[in-house]
Amino acid sequence: MSQTMRAAVVTAFGDPDVLQIQQLPVPQPGPGDVLVDVHVTDLIFVETAIRAGQHGNFFDVTPPYVPGNSFGGVVRAVGEGVDPGWIGKSVTGRTAHFGAHAEQAVAPASGLVELPPALTLETAVAVSGDGYTALMLEELAPDLAGRHVLITAAAGGMGILLVQLAHRAGAHVIAAARGQAKLDLVKAHHADVVIDYSKPGWEKSVLEATDGAGADVVFDGAGGALGATAFEVVADGGWFSAHGAPSGGFAPYDEAEAERRGITVKGIRDLRADTTTTTVSAGQVLARAARGDLVPVVDRVFDLEQLADAHRALTSRELVGKALIRIR
Repeated sequence: MSQTMRAAVVTAFGDPDVLQIQQLPVPQPGPGDVLVDVHVTDLIFVETAIRAGQHGNFFDVTPPYVPGNSFGGVVRAVGEGVDPGWIGKSVTGRTAHFGAHAEQAVAPASGLVELPPALTLETAVAVSGDGYTALMLEELAPDLAGRHVLITAAAGGMGILLVQLAHRAGAHVIAAARGQAKLDLVKAHHADVVIDYSKPGWEKSVLEATDGAGADVVFDGAGGALGATAFEVVADGGWFSAHGAPSGGFAPYDEAEAERRGITVKGIRDLRADTTTTTVSAGQVLARAARGDLVPVVDRVFDLEQLADAHRALTSRELVGKALIRIR
């Protein structure tokens, strides 16, 4: 095996041009770890924000670093205490911190899931990261059956999955996205009402769709001003998740107002496995995908050398669905 590998490196916080492909030493698996030949990786919006130098209070990372977290590939070697039977298996997993956008990556063996026969590696990776978060939200949220559920950024990788989960749970699904192509996509995935939130006064359409009462549950994947507007149309006694920040920050809201109206608010820390208790497992995500509960939509697959282009496509909102990165 070569002692070096190609890897994407965030050389400094900044625009996508700070991403460079470099030759780095192949990492070695420590106790409890595996070394994986990475074939495909995920790209989610928060990674573009971290690369730009945002969210330092949530993610402790300093350049230079290799970005990426969720991956799919083949186990090449195992560290001390790990069953050598993993070697040669196609798996999905998550690195402990970052480091997945490289030809080889080290990850905890405890988080590996062998690829189910019903899924391709690309589909498994496409659903792994967003699916994990979506199932955590499903676990955190109140019962969705018969509720008005508003989902913003509904045509994004995770938004699509939330639309599917809410529909399957028996909710009245209101999906908000930008532009006709994205509205058509979420409609095809069983949204009951679709709203273009690039149009002024879009929140009035939410109220119309809920007979003036507002949404019982809001999954806000947009953040910023859009998220703030979404908070305004939560019904009294409702539930609001401020987990998305593609608009520049997580949805701002008035805590006193939330308390006065009896609104339960969940933030990004409630969706981090290291800061909350969850029963969701990576294996459960793939099992739900294998039986059709979670169907990821992949818009484009970029080569590793095109990672900067993938970041630009994601931040410019030109993607309908997910972006994946092909490593080999």
